[in-house]
Amino acid sequence: MKKFKIHQGKIVPINIINIDTDIIIPKQFLKKTTKKGFGKNLFYNWRFLDNKGLVINKKFILNKKKFKNSSILITGKNFGCGSSREHAVWALMDYGFKVIIASKFSDIFYNNSINNNLLLIKLKEKRIQKIISNIIKYNNTKCIINLKKKKIILKKKIYKFSINKSYHLKLLHGLDSIDLTLKNIKKIIHYENNKIPKFLENRKLFS
Repeated sequence: MKKFKIHQGKIVPINIINIDTDIIIPKQFLKKTTKKGFGKNLFYNWRFLDNKGLVINKKFILNKKKFKNSSILITGKNFGCGSSREHAVWALMDYGFKVIIASKFSDIFYNNSINNNLLLIKLKEKRIQKIISNIIKYNNTKCIINLKKKKIILKKKIYKFSINKSYHLKLLHGLDSIDLTLKNIKKIIHYENNKIPKFLENRKLFS
């Protein structure tokens, strides 16, 4: 997996709470088993006015010229609620999103994102609304995410964030869950060679 240290891209605000996984990627597009190809159907029912994806909804923010090719999404609380479909994460990443910022994420969506190395940043709701207001007020879409220093930089303003230590390590070094486990392989081998669980100490139980 690619290492994530600093990302610079367009930030798009979708200031709506409780965006569920069916909104992110509708159920009719879940037939594929690979991670590619879902991006074109991201937010399908919001991006298009018809069922065939031919009539673009010009009012939807992702269809506006200045927000096209956005790679950072800032949104309302409880993002990714609803069903546990991992396809929602795949769709966001395939579309081109590298970072999602919200005050709260669904637990299952959060875990799916960790497993796919999609960076989720949690900020307090007041700060979220302040950032969205600044984007609209100054018509500014340029944003820098410095994961190493845990900073969001937007129009010279800096917003600090915290992140789970192992999640941070995975992203910085481009590791998956297996890689992260193997970093402790010596400790695992030592434990297996020297520690016998109490329920195995009495071998007669299994004779």
